[in-house]
Amino acid sequence: AKIEERPEFTVNLMAIDGGDATLAAAIREAVPLDFPVSSFDLDPAAMRAQILLMPPVKEASVRIRPGGVLQVDVKPRVPVAIWRNAEGLALIDADGVSVASLEQRNDRADLPVIAGQGAPDHVMQALALIGAAAPLGERLRGLVRLGDRRWDVVLDRDQRIMLPTDAPVRALERALALNGVDDLLARDVARIDLRLSDRPTVRLNSSATEEWRRIRQLNSGNE
Repeated sequence: AKIEERPEFTVNLMAIDGGDATLAAAIREAVPLDFPVSSFDLDPAAMRAQILLMPPVKEASVRIRPGGVLQVDVKPRVPVAIWRNAEGLALIDADGVSVASLEQRNDRADLPVIAGQGAPDHVMQALALIGAAAPLGERLRGLVRLGDRRWDVVLDRDQRIMLPTDAPVRALERALALNGVDDLLARDVARIDLRLSDRPTVRLNSSATEEWRRIRQLNSGNE
C-alpha cells in the first residue's frame, strides 16, 4: 500500500487529444475518475475498450505518461453523409457507422442525404454517385437504396433517375451526358429508368402524360 501511494505512481489528471471539446467531455463522463488516483488502480486496456464503445470514436489508445498524466488519444469518426431511416436522421461515417443522431437536416446542410434499406453498407458507392451527380448542383436531393440492390437518384420536381444494380456510376454519367445534349431533365419527365442498360426508358409526369393522351385523341379524331 505504501508503494502504491508513492508520488511517482500517482496519476493527477487526464489529457485527451484528437477530439473536440464535446467528445472530450463525453469521454470523461464515460470513464469517470476521481483524481488523484494510484496508477495501480487504473486499467488502461479496460478504459480503452469502454471508449471504443462510444459511437463517435473510431480508434483510441490509453496510457499513463510520466508526470502522473493519463493520456487518451482518440481518432474520431468523421461524418460523410446523413442517413434518413425509420428512427429519424443519423450522421454516418465512411464505414457506414452511425456517429450521432441529427435533429434537422439543415443542421448539416454540407452533407448529402441517403435513405433506404442497407444504404449505410454502401456509403462509399453512394458518395461516388453523389460526386458523379455534381453537374446537377442544387437539384440533387439525395439517394435512395431500393431493396438493398440498387439506387435511385432523387431530384427536385419529384424527378428520379433509376440506376441499375451493376455499374451505377457509369449509368448515371451516361444519363447526365444525355441531359447535357437534350436538356432532358428540364422537361416534363418524372423518371429516367436505366435499370436495363440496353433499353433506357423515360416516364413522363402526370400532366405531360395527360397532354400526350389528349393530343393523341385529337389526332385520332382528325383521322
